[in-house]
Amino acid sequence: MSEAPTSLPKRRVAVLTLGCARNEVDSEELAARLAHGGWEVTDDGEAADVVMVNTCGFIETAKQDSIDTLLAAADTGAKVVATGCLAERYGTQLADSLPEADAVLGFDHYPDIAARLDAVARGENITSHTPQDRRKLLPISPAARKPSAAVIPGHAAAPAESTEGLPAHLTVMRRRLSTGPVANVKIASGCDRRCAFCAIPTFRGAFVSRPPEEIIAEVRWLATQGVREITLVSENTTSYGKDLSDPSALERLTRELAAVDGIVRVRLSYLQPAELRPALIETIATTPGVAPYFDLSFQHSSRDLLRRMRRFGSTEGFLDLLDTVRGLAPQAGARTNVIVGFPGETETDVAELERFLTHARLDAIGVFAYSDEEGTEGAELDGHVDPDVITARYEHFSSLADELCDQRAAERIGETVTVLIDTVDDDGVDGRAAHQAPEVDGSTAVIGDVDGLTPGDLVTATVVDSNGVDLVAELVSVEGR
Repeated sequence: MSEAPTSLPKRRVAVLTLGCARNEVDSEELAARLAHGGWEVTDDGEAADVVMVNTCGFIETAKQDSIDTLLAAADTGAKVVATGCLAERYGTQLADSLPEADAVLGFDHYPDIAARLDAVARGENITSHTPQDRRKLLPISPAARKPSAAVIPGHAAAPAESTEGLPAHLTVMRRRLSTGPVANVKIASGCDRRCAFCAIPTFRGAFVSRPPEEIIAEVRWLATQGVREITLVSENTTSYGKDLSDPSALERLTRELAAVDGIVRVRLSYLQPAELRPALIETIATTPGVAPYFDLSFQHSSRDLLRRMRRFGSTEGFLDLLDTVRGLAPQAGARTNVIVGFPGETETDVAELERFLTHARLDAIGVFAYSDEEGTEGAELDGHVDPDVITARYEHFSSLADELCDQRAAERIGETVTVLIDTVDDDGVDGRAAHQAPEVDGSTAVIGDVDGLTPGDLVTATVVDSNGVDLVAELVSVEGR
């Protein structure tokens, strides 16, 4: 990696991130590269020379949000650069339809992102990224993927040359864009599954695990930055290690990360039910320092409809899985997402999904209305459900999900929970119990003798009330005091 330029005045770039936790990690890799290239990095779009939007291209609403953000950035008068999934997925098509963007950059532009932004700031024209099916950039065999030269966002290791004298964030190629005691850690990218509703593998590529030593080094660095809880993210976390010739790699990695000094909680996300091994379930449910938290990608529970989705499982199978989890950790948290209105979904399928959700006792349920995504099998299937019916089913299941999750939160009254404190301000002390992931699963307000608590503290508390999915818990003790 070349030295940061000294002949040019430092320019300011605002990095705005949309979409999932994986995108947040990618943005922090880009931030490290930009800072090393002489750019002042911020997440504030005001007074920036360039606004770089790390876009989301997952579903229609996310695409529109990305486009709206790019248009708003152009209104500031700054140069505007689109990166991320929407830019990777559509490239030149996006550039042609959105002249307000000064450049549309794909993943292959990330290694020299600072130089690309230098050119944009000088007013040069940048050839837009040309989309391609990124699965074709990697060998079919997972075991042969590691030596590939394909660019995989969020997988950048330390520079090839000596790291002596480099800022600490460059030894892991990451610069934090937020403060606070929690951070996401990418352990893999891409996906080898072929779910009929999902286009992600085409623009994120085939599945590749990060080497465990790189992940451990990154987590150790995050601990020096005040991070106390990490969430392991990927497109499919349960596949971790299949390309490392180590079927127990994820269990081992999870235990090693839980032992990192300063890290008090490790959380796993994006778990595929069909790939959950008994040993992994036990590791998550029983390892000290690991949240007994199961973010399970069920998507539906009707066996027949799941087969049309190119997925596996059933209501009974999923309920048995949850029983296994709770047999090991009775207070374990569980969340899922479900899709309604997939082509061929019948009233019988709808009733089966409702039966599952009613009996599953899930802490959080995300409901999505199906919409066609170009390039997916689902878009070509017969039996498309009328849009008005999809809307009605979406509204029904959204209301049902709220009711069921509120009931589950109320069931936790009387439980003793371990809460990581996120914020302390005039409004009170707020944190999350082990079953509550950052931003998506509600929070826990801690009351009682809370003087002296600070973000990052780990406390024991007794749940005394609930408000929707949020809990109120009375402080019992503080770890280390």
